[in-house]
Amino acid sequence: MKTVSDLKVAIFADGAEKAGMLQMYAKPYIKGFTTNPTLMRKAGIRDYERFARDILQEIPDRPISFEVFADDFSEMARQARKIATWGKNIRVKIPITNTRGESSVPLCKRLTQDGISLNVTAILTLGQVQAVVEAVKEGAPTYVSVFAGRIADTGVDPVPLMATAVRCLAEAPNTELIWASPRELLNILQADDIGCHIITVTNDILQKLFLVGRDLSDYSLDTVRMFYKDGLEAGFEL
Repeated sequence: MKTVSDLKVAIFADGAEKAGMLQMYAKPYIKGFTTNPTLMRKAGIRDYERFARDILQEIPDRPISFEVFADDFSEMARQARKIATWGKNIRVKIPITNTRGESSVPLCKRLTQDGISLNVTAILTLGQVQAVVEAVKEGAPTYVSVFAGRIADTGVDPVPLMATAVRCLAEAPNTELIWASPRELLNILQADDIGCHIITVTNDILQKLFLVGRDLSDYSLDTVRMFYKDGLEAGFEL
């Protein structure tokens, strides 16, 4: 059984709550950070740029992804160029399409050719992976973010698709594959097994990392003790 120190996949913390991000920053095994507009809204953030610049002051030396929030490609480009100026450790997140289903791949190609490092996000198909790889392979460093958790939500095993995506990215040394939206700790080990470069993980899953490699008999006993303790404290009687 692997331990955290055995993992080759880079673990990125996924969130937009400052305290949680700084808690993860204190852990050397967290190699980077990702955010998105949905997480930022849930965290109550109102001023996008102020939040981003504040976090970048606190976390200046690990990659952080900030996403554009426009739907028009010209406005996406403007936002991307602005976000990229905020720090050398920034990856600008560009969704794979806009809300009309129009591909953002041509925009990604232009931005990477202009030296802007990207995180192309919300990818769910191999066709999308291949299109991105072909477009950016001569450009700036790019993360290709496949939402494996959402694939699993549809009842499809994401592991074969992700393994194929790893092979696709071998054509472009400037790209790295992200296993995005994991649903459980096991996904970290699965990502590691197939050679995925990065996995983005929310704090609730990261809090379970201490369980990796745990003896199952001991874990069983702890579970029994938990049930017994809770029964006593509840004062149940029959």
